[in-house]
Amino acid sequence: MAGMGGDASLDGALARVRFVLVEPTHPGNIGAVARAMKTMGLARLHLVNPRCTLDAEAVARASGADDLLAAAVVHQTLPEALACCRLVVGTSARLRHLDWPQLDPRACGARLVAEAASGDVALILGRESSGLTNEELARCHFLAHIPTNPGFSSLNLAAAAQVFAYELFTAAADLAPAAAPQEPESEPAPAEELEGLHAHLAQALADLGFSHPEQSHRLLQRLRRLFNRARPDRVEVNILRGILSAAQGRKLHGRPAPNALAGPALDTLSPPKSGAGEQWG
Repeated sequence: MAGMGGDASLDGALARVRFVLVEPTHPGNIGAVARAMKTMGLARLHLVNPRCTLDAEAVARASGADDLLAAAVVHQTLPEALACCRLVVGTSARLRHLDWPQLDPRACGARLVAEAASGDVALILGRESSGLTNEELARCHFLAHIPTNPGFSSLNLAAAAQVFAYELFTAAADLAPAAAPQEPESEPAPAEELEGLHAHLAQALADLGFSHPEQSHRLLQRLRRLFNRARPDRVEVNILRGILSAAQGRKLHGRPAPNALAGPALDTLSPPKSGAGEQWG
């Protein structure tokens, strides 16, 4: 396959794209994903709590992309793998009952490359047998799905990675020359700062008596979806957290909180079933 032709702008766009594999179980699959990535100019491989070692089978299946295996970054948790990412896309072999914004592979590639002009982005691929859980997908801005033959939809991890890698490569070739970084003040907050906001929000809602921690799963998922759509920047996240801290302080000092949110108890909504995603193979 032809290489990237020394296009520096193309290199720059793809250099900020992470492929994040969650709990992979087969070393051969990791090697094959590395090969799929390298053929399309991608190099940043991240592994979350891998269930296998990168042995001779992984190197053999990498078929010359063993440098990506050697440079792979291993994390204990998914939030660690997503640190500093401005956009996160999760993949699934089936469409979810969750009302999450969805992309096909072409739109996924274009969106990730456009965002990569301004910072790191991530594409998450789930477990070979069960994909990503709904809780893991809740950390994503979008859900990407590869349409397949309804009568035979089996697609293994490396094959899925190759589809997305190709679309990223094509999008980078088309869009990199015109891509321009956004102004610093409009930079979306990175994943770890959004996670801090979500944790603070959950605690504040409990402190204010607005929700019960054991019954607020669905409410918190809806709020995640809201902030994923809004994509607040760091200043906005700090403002929101300041408001939450002020509200918590008001409660602690015994002053009555405004009753602007009076209405149905949203935290009594029944939580959705927590399930693992569909397999890629």
